[in-house]
Amino acid sequence: MQETPPSGRLGLSVAILLAIAGTIFIGQGMGIIRGSSFMVDDQRWALIGLVMDMAATGIAWVTLRARS
Repeated sequence: MQETPPSGRLGLSVAILLAIAGTIFIGQGMGIIRGSSFMVDDQRWALIGLVMDMAATGIAWVTLRARS
């Protein structure tokens, strides 16, 4: 098994954190995650979260593809 270079670990870490944040944005924008945030029930934040999740998928794909 190959050891992942530091740049690969960094790329995957960024992708994971971006995906988590994007999913939270989607949940708040759609009103699934409630709270006293200005983001709740504002669908713009759900769209921003979707873009963040798509970017995270792209970063992970590029990072994993570079490993092989």
